[in-house]
Amino acid sequence: GGDRDKGKRPQMGKVAEHLADKIFITSDNPRSENPHTIIDDICSGLNLPKQAHIIENRAEAIKTALEQRSPNTIVLVAGKGHETHQEINGQYFDFDDREHIRAHFALSTYSQLDSIQ
Repeated sequence: GGDRDKGKRPQMGKVAEHLADKIFITSDNPRSENPHTIIDDICSGLNLPKQAHIIENRAEAIKTALEQRSPNTIVLVAGKGHETHQEINGQYFDFDDREHIRAHFALSTYSQLDSIQ
């Protein structure tokens, strides 16, 4: 997140690239920082930055990652944990990763059931 240890950002990118088949980099809590700067810092640790999916809007990034997953694939949504808001320029916005994930699966399950009928 923003206004925190900037030195670990490239390391986070490097570890993600090493351990994941596909990487989506998004905004977390930029606080007073420009989200693009944080994303650029993370990407600086990647060997192949053009292979990372950069989606600043966190809801869109989660949705896209879940839509693009293959069967039996694990999608790790990291960063916010138990937090239920995003801090952007001194303002707090409701945002819970878990709610976005649950909503995605509720909609996709409903769509699958609807198409069976």
